[in-house]
Amino acid sequence: MQPELKPVPLNEQPYGGPRYAPGSTLPGVSAQKVLRNTYLLLALTMVPTVIGAYIGVATAGVIVGSPILSTVIMLAAVIGLQFGIAANRNSGIGAALLLLMTGLLGWWLGPILNVALSLKNGMALVGYAAIGTGVIFLGMGAIASTAKRDFGFLGKFLYVGMWGLLLAIVANLFLHIPALALTISTLVIVVFSLFLLYDLQRIIRGGETNYIMAATGVYMSLFNIFANLLYLLMALSGNRD
Repeated sequence: MQPELKPVPLNEQPYGGPRYAPGSTLPGVSAQKVLRNTYLLLALTMVPTVIGAYIGVATAGVIVGSPILSTVIMLAAVIGLQFGIAANRNSGIGAALLLLMTGLLGWWLGPILNVALSLKNGMALVGYAAIGTGVIFLGMGAIASTAKRDFGFLGKFLYVGMWGLLLAIVANLFLHIPALALTISTLVIVVFSLFLLYDLQRIIRGGETNYIMAATGVYMSLFNIFANLLYLLMALSGNRD
């Protein structure tokens, strides 16, 4: 039996706004060091994400009460924080802003986690979404590190696709078409999986030399993959009985 997802459709989640060109850092920093620091910072972002999600579960009514306004405000906040991260990418302020953003995004997951936890198999679905996200991450990382082909050509197409999806999301805030919501979530997973491949290869090949910016891009991809994968699992296999 499919869950009632109308209060908080996951495809109304913010996508993180624009991405940025690679920032500068200390000269001579190896790609391996950037990759290592990126993974360490990504691991650290899980702390505010989990804390934010815990708070979000308890305060989900704030978002559910006015979903359109909440979505617009949250999207503006995430885009603003990403500009702040980019402007301070060579200092600890950039890392602090990244942690703040991940905490906000964790809080934004609260409503859908509430819906998931109301399902008989909700905890399992959350676990499946997390495992699926991890598998995609590892798969894209393996391809990025072993493929001889340069995936840099994907950049422009992915940016266009991301903004196209954002426009579709805004439209569906008013249309409320379930089939369109499922289609958007599926496309989000595809687009951000390719963004993972694109970003990870740039890091591995030295195209991105700033680990704060690298972690920001990878985190946004993982967040959107997890959120929309959970939405699809709930819609297709959620069990209320």
